[in-house]
Amino acid sequence: MMNLMNLEQLIANVPDYPKPGVQFKDITPLLGDPAGLAMAVEMMASPFRGKGIEVVCGAESRGFIFGTAIAQALSAGFCPIRKPNKLPRDTAAISYDLEYGTDTLEIHKDAIQPGQKVLMVDDLLATGGTMKACCDLVDGLGGDIAGVTVLIELKFLEGRKVLKPYDNIHPVLQY
Repeated sequence: MMNLMNLEQLIANVPDYPKPGVQFKDITPLLGDPAGLAMAVEMMASPFRGKGIEVVCGAESRGFIFGTAIAQALSAGFCPIRKPNKLPRDTAAISYDLEYGTDTLEIHKDAIQPGQKVLMVDDLLATGGTMKACCDLVDGLGGDIAGVTVLIELKFLEGRKVLKPYDNIHPVLQY
């Protein structure tokens, strides 16, 4: 039987990647383990069962992995939030700050209908910048963000503070 300790063992620590001093959390061993992947998806989805989620939004690229599986588990649709110039129709875009510069994300303008209940998904919550940008895009389209679910939260980076007023944040693992 898979449990949280088993899940944690499927996360590889990669020291000094992508730069010295960083302990990168590599999820690819978890993705390669059928029981681990199934448990991670279930633990990310289960707090939102029966909550009327209509659309799951996942951030490029690892948010796609979990987002589509969670959407299927919740009988919801999936909406990708992508890097610029990857979506073929009219998009809404937002630029946001990174540690070393800025980045931009886009969503189809018709992907979210006003009032639709949306669950935001990514693999990792670190500084919160990417998730905040995703939430701002969905808010801009009139979506009702019911919660945020992530596999890993790096608590020491305090990404939750950036995500106020979204108080329904559900991490599976915290470091």
